[in-house]
Amino acid sequence: MESIFKVNQLTIGYDKGKYTDIISKNISFELRESQLTALVGANGIGKSTLLKTLTQVENPLSGDICLYGRKIQDYTAQEISKLVSVVWANNPIQANLTVFDLVALGRHPYTNWIGMLTKTDARAIEEALTLTHCLDISHKKCYEISDGQLQKAMIARSLAQHTPVIILDEPTTHLDVYHKVFILKLLKKLAAEQKKTILFSTHEIDMAIQVCDQMILMKNDKVVSGEPCALIENHEFSAVFPSDLVDFNESTGRFTIK
Repeated sequence: MESIFKVNQLTIGYDKGKYTDIISKNISFELRESQLTALVGANGIGKSTLLKTLTQVENPLSGDICLYGRKIQDYTAQEISKLVSVVWANNPIQANLTVFDLVALGRHPYTNWIGMLTKTDARAIEEALTLTHCLDISHKKCYEISDGQLQKAMIARSLAQHTPVIILDEPTTHLDVYHKVFILKLLKKLAAEQKKTILFSTHEIDMAIQVCDQMILMKNDKVVSGEPCALIENHEFSAVFPSDLVDFNESTGRFTIK
């Protein structure tokens, strides 16, 4: 599998001017074609900061981020928009938009200056709606659909953008168990069948272990990555949370209440 994203000795955080707030350092991993990768860790560990750094919302403090072998800061915004699509958690949208209109926003990098949709754009939108099972709700307003349906529509928008890389910030937040599983299995299918490189942050560590090809685990002292089974064998999950309330059962791959 081709290496798409390569991160080497990355330090993330915020430059406050008089001082630097380092969130995490020595971060190295690769994202490959047709691979579904979960970014996991405790609340406040820096998952969102890492995603923002990968997508140029925040600048890295040090280290390299390469996309297709080229430093990401060397790309223009227009070039990036055709390579990487992002679905942020709690992303504000216009509730009066229809699902079709929301998904059509994904074609923005390709439309002319007045935003007219071509036949190619229409085909891309219909394909994205079909792949995410949103075609039957495409006429509905965003305020008329459930959280699970809205999340599918947001993923459809990223698919319509026709990027090889999709990055999602907590795509299963506020969903019930069934819809959490539906979204994760959909992402797995898209990675495998559409050859997408997909990275998503999540608190659903147990589920991610079951469906992901790779996981990036952020801890207080280090960031590690690898196949879920390898991370379990190396006892990496046992120190994710304080041990006073939860334990990680390595035989089942699940966290249990003490």
